Amino acid sequence: MGEINKNFLKGYFQESAKVISSVSNEIDVIKSMALEIYNNNKNGNKVLIGGNGGSCADAEHFAGELLCTFKGRDRSALAAVSLSNNASAITAWANDFDFTSYFTRQVEALGNKGDILFLITTGGGNRENGASMNLVYAAEKARELGLKIFTIAGKGGGILKDFSDLSITVKSNETSNIQEAHIAILHAICFCIEDLDKNGE
Repeated sequence: MGEINKNFLKGYFQESAKVISSVSNEIDVIKSMALEIYNNNKNGNKVLIGGNGGSCADAEHFAGELLCTFKGRDRSALAAVSLSNNASAITAWANDFDFTSYFTRQVEALGNKGDILFLITTGGGNRENGASMNLVYAAEKARELGLKIFTIAGKGGGILKDFSDLSITVKSNETSNIQEAHIAILHAICFCIEDLDKNGE
């Protein structure tokens, strides 16, 4: 039976902490995202949240935190929808048409002017290899309909970095570290929103 390399694990945790810590340089953007989401909901709008793979799980996690609560404080529900929640619709559209346009279809159906499309992606979209182009197409539709676009990404930010109204690019090329930093960002946004709600701002 092989031994687990403790030095590897120690190095992994050190790198993870370093990447997460670097996000503290984005506090102003995090606060802006939180304020926009909070005011967006107060004005009767909603947040549509999308991602692929692990980022899909993060999108559902984030939607749940917004809809329910983060720290257990008594606050009103926030209108937040994960674009990956309907497996029947996803598989029907992907089977009959194509997967890359499914999020676009949802934005077309659910998005209204003033809503926010919040995209979570480790790479940010790449036309050359086709990575996360479903998110890019959704962002294009969102722009057409008058939604605001927020993105958290990594690996340089990809196409979506310059396509977004607000964006954070985690300074890492390692998918796992980027995802860990994304969770920290999402939790920080939730904390800020609940702080705004508590103070009645």
